Amino acid sequence: MDTTEHSEHSEASSADQHTDHLVYAMPPKKSAYRRWYGAQHPNVQMVLSQLWMPVFMLIMFILCYVAPFQHAAPRDAPIGVVGTVEETRTLQAAADRGEPGAIAFENLPDYATATRQVSDGDLAAAYDVDSHTLITASALQAQAANIIPKIVTPVLPALEQDETPTVDDLAPLPAHDIGMTPMYLMIAWCISGYLAAMFVGLMGGPLGRRVRFSIIACTAVLLSFLSALLVDPILGAITGHFWALWGLGFIWAFAIGAAVNGVSYFVGRFVAVPAMLMCIFLSMPASGGALPIWMMPRFFEWISRGVVGNGITEMLKKLVYGVGPGYTHGWILIACYILAGVLLSLVGKPFRERRLIRRILRGRTTMFQDAQKAAGRHGAVEQKKVLAAHGLEIRESDGAVMRIPAEAHHHGLREKVDEVATHIDEAASEKAQHHGGAVVSADGTLLKDAPVTGLEATQGDFEDLRSQTRRDNDG
Repeated sequence: MDTTEHSEHSEASSADQHTDHLVYAMPPKKSAYRRWYGAQHPNVQMVLSQLWMPVFMLIMFILCYVAPFQHAAPRDAPIGVVGTVEETRTLQAAADRGEPGAIAFENLPDYATATRQVSDGDLAAAYDVDSHTLITASALQAQAANIIPKIVTPVLPALEQDETPTVDDLAPLPAHDIGMTPMYLMIAWCISGYLAAMFVGLMGGPLGRRVRFSIIACTAVLLSFLSALLVDPILGAITGHFWALWGLGFIWAFAIGAAVNGVSYFVGRFVAVPAMLMCIFLSMPASGGALPIWMMPRFFEWISRGVVGNGITEMLKKLVYGVGPGYTHGWILIACYILAGVLLSLVGKPFRERRLIRRILRGRTTMFQDAQKAAGRHGAVEQKKVLAAHGLEIRESDGAVMRIPAEAHHHGLREKVDEVATHIDEAASEKAQHHGGAVVSADGTLLKDAPVTGLEATQGDFEDLRSQTRRDNDG
């Protein structure tokens, strides 16, 4: 007797201990919008879940392209003056009277200093008083070379210079080159980097860090090679720099991809937002490739030194035309983006896992996850329906497609439809018994008070199947 009681007590204690370690959470009740959303056709759900992207792109194109270029104007354009300090002050006073804040004149000691600073990009242009010469560098910024004479010439009468100054172009553009190739190649490299990492973040969530970085690196190698091949030997837009273009394209694409990959751990499927902001929408107007940075709104001037577009265009102009600040700033940006990507991935992977566990324990799912599951189930039903309509079926043992014998086709089609309908009805009741809504029952009727599962849209498909079966049988 004592042994029996002890055994029962041990079993009860074991059950209590097992219950104490049981982790379970009731799924949260879905909102009216989620229930409406789940009642739509699964493929409609998939489409709706992605419509935020065109809205985002439309807004950002207008804010980052239309708005800044609409308000582009010279703002403190840095122009050197080879002359006396008094002559520099006279020109500045004349410029402030005509268009305040447009030009910032700077006194220079000699002509050599002026040419060096213009070539390096420290100055937009320089004016030599004694020779009445305007020093520019078209290859550094073609738009600046066209704009500077128009804003400098009107203030020269303050020094009793009424004639148009002579232009000394230190780096003229090659024939048939308007100076836009570096900017468009920069965009191509940005796309090569962020798209690969974006797809890794979207569809490669469980992948390890090494696999992620390997995919990004391999993609960067291939796409940078393709860009160099197209730009240099095929199109001839940039000639004689194939290997350098391939190398620069690879390292930039990898650096951008590493950074976007790190961010993807934290934002999930919305990684396109920071990726496109960083590489496209903010990078292009702040790069100085389309217009001089001193013509853009102040915000883009403030962020210009940190965006990838600025570093890429500087390196390309130095490589192709021999002008610009050089490679130092670009290499610093590359190192910073790679380092940021590595650090974010180290922190982001455990963060993603903890967030995933919390969602599972709370029974939470996203609308996109629900849509994916519903679309998968609906796709399986649709596949069987199409095959059955053509007298075919899938053999479950090995997945082979088999032809249904003619005498068994009509009878088998009805059975398969009823079987699928019953399976979905049972799964729906088991999975979402605490949510109000409507589902399809095994006989094809609509149950108003049954739970919502995201499978309701399949009712029409079953009705079509049954109608077809009846027509076949009647025939």
